[in-house]
Amino acid sequence: MSPNTTGALLMMASMASFTFNDALIKLTNGDVPLTQLLVLRGVLSVVLILALARWLGTIHFRISGRDWGLIALRSIAEVGAAYFFITALLNMPLANVTAVLQVLPLTVAVGAALFFREPLGWRRMSAILLGFMGMLLIVRPGPEGFSIYAGYALVAVACVTVRDLSTRRLSPGVPSMTVTLVAAVTVMICAGAASVTTEWVPIDTRLAALIGGASVFIIGGYFFSVQVMRVGEISFIAPFRYTGLIWALVLGWVVFDDWPSSVTLLGAAIVVATGLFTLYRERRLSQA
Repeated sequence: MSPNTTGALLMMASMASFTFNDALIKLTNGDVPLTQLLVLRGVLSVVLILALARWLGTIHFRISGRDWGLIALRSIAEVGAAYFFITALLNMPLANVTAVLQVLPLTVAVGAALFFREPLGWRRMSAILLGFMGMLLIVRPGPEGFSIYAGYALVAVACVTVRDLSTRRLSPGVPSMTVTLVAAVTVMICAGAASVTTEWVPIDTRLAALIGGASVFIIGGYFFSVQVMRVGEISFIAPFRYTGLIWALVLGWVVFDDWPSSVTLLGAAIVVATGLFTLYRERRLSQA
């Protein structure tokens, strides 16, 4: 397969993994404190990552100081994303919180222009501004429509933007499994430290199955999200991120009997359309 085809498949696998993880976490219904949930999922994830890395033989820690700094920044952003996103997820419909995340290609484009001095013409800038207007339709900032948890979802977007931008700056020789392991360990340690003041609850069979399944899917999400930023042309691959919204709509309807309002769907459509246009313009400019 070509690098672009491989990248597209990795992106779709990443989005499916993250969305199924989100659905399983949401099914816990807040019966487990968030910090305990992150610790338990983290322990299982680390064990599975180490087993997979041993089998594949694709992990080492001979990494330059520059790359360790980027990995540290990426891992801290992962901690913030986990906390804010899961808090929003437990209090918002799955499709709604996923729709907010669809603004990521726009925020990554802005971040790349600000920090990496990548060109950003007036057409893409106009599309990005229109996309942010679509995002406002999703979160509906007003006395009746806005929820504090929509704000949590927006903070999660900022954290994931930092994560993706730092991943793009990693050297090609840095193993993806190493990056994945460090992120999982960092989330687990931070959640463990925060859980000291939280009373843990017993885990029954249902919760154990949900957390175990979420651990498997989050590994796929971590690993594929690292790989996808390092294969092929990002302008070609990035549109496949929107498959996550399709999964969220289907799972939200089938599993949780939730369907977004027409205003939310309109906002999501605007965000997706402007994101696709932004990526199309980036691709045209890179070809030129």
